[in-house]
Amino acid sequence: MASPTLPGTTSGDAALDRRLDWARSYAEGGDREAAAGMLADLVIEAPQFVAAWFLLGETLEAAGDLEGAADAFREARERAPDDMMGAGLRLARLGAVPATGAMSPAYVRTLFDQYAGRFDAALRTRLAYRGPEVLAGALEAACAALGRPLAFARALDLGCGTGLAAPLIAPWVARLEGVDLSPAMLAQAERLGLYGGLRAAEMGADLEAAEPGIYDLILAADALCYVAELGPLLGAARRALAPGGLVAATLETHEGAGVILRDTLRYAHGRAHLVAAAEAAGLAIISLDTVSTRTEKGIPVPGLVAVLGG
Repeated sequence: MASPTLPGTTSGDAALDRRLDWARSYAEGGDREAAAGMLADLVIEAPQFVAAWFLLGETLEAAGDLEGAADAFREARERAPDDMMGAGLRLARLGAVPATGAMSPAYVRTLFDQYAGRFDAALRTRLAYRGPEVLAGALEAACAALGRPLAFARALDLGCGTGLAAPLIAPWVARLEGVDLSPAMLAQAERLGLYGGLRAAEMGADLEAAEPGIYDLILAADALCYVAELGPLLGAARRALAPGGLVAATLETHEGAGVILRDTLRYAHGRAHLVAAAEAAGLAIISLDTVSTRTEKGIPVPGLVAVLGG
């Protein structure tokens, strides 16, 4: 749930906002019936109160009323076209809309703006995250197999976040750039002093706008889980890649085909989906290995690490 200090999470009436807090307390305490009743009355009185619709959806879903939950999430999304709270993702999890395109840029930006101050500690300590190390190892092995030096003139770190990959990658790169949707995350990355440029943008749009052949290394460490269809992104990466350049990425995966939206509201890509998207983009598979870069509740999350060549 988004922070009450953010736009869309207040009704503009302190009394109604307090009722939302009471309803949330009931829901968190397990009295979903009382919470749902309060929220149903609240959205009648304040139909533009997006946070109330969203919490009503969460409460009804937890109570097993999936149809009612979907209706509430639809109301939340319609009243906030940028979908900062991620109602589209909740609808996708309920099967009410296709998973593709369900994750809005505003949702991702809001999520990570809130998370920036505790991001590194949470990933490293609670989730045992090691994506940058896995990515660096795959790049080292790929360059050795190709017989090319581990050195790059210009690299782009997609979804760079706080810059966790930069300390490992920057020594190999003359100029390292980063792009991320979250200004708060970029502020953390800037403090490292390792990036030659940082931009607040959606990574696919940033690649589309890039000069053709400008990068000889494009990285995506734990970033593709926020992209449903890989084809457009890899196609844009191929156009921005210099001859002989590399694309290196970690992904979450699953044993089936295509793309699924996991309970964590992150996309997992089947191996065949990645291979097909890479081939369609004109990228050769240099290496593709099964590896887990993080845990959820102490259990390793299935993943892939890929190095692709232009």
